Amino acid sequence: MEDLVKKLTEEAGLTEEQALQALNVVKEYIMSKVPPMMHPMIDSFLAAKQDGDDPLGDMMKNLG
Repeated sequence: MEDLVKKLTEEAGLTEEQALQALNVVKEYIMSKVPPMMHPMIDSFLAAKQDGDDPLGDMMKNLG
């Protein structure tokens, strides 16, 4: 989520606190729209913070 916060602060001009609040709102919205079994995958995707992380690949592994 750190990458998303950085992107929001740099590109949208939000403060770090505003970016975190916005991401939490989006996360809660997404969680309310998907089945509970997908929640860990979304958490994993949003928690990815290193260039070597592959959250999409991890999500696909969990689907199989």
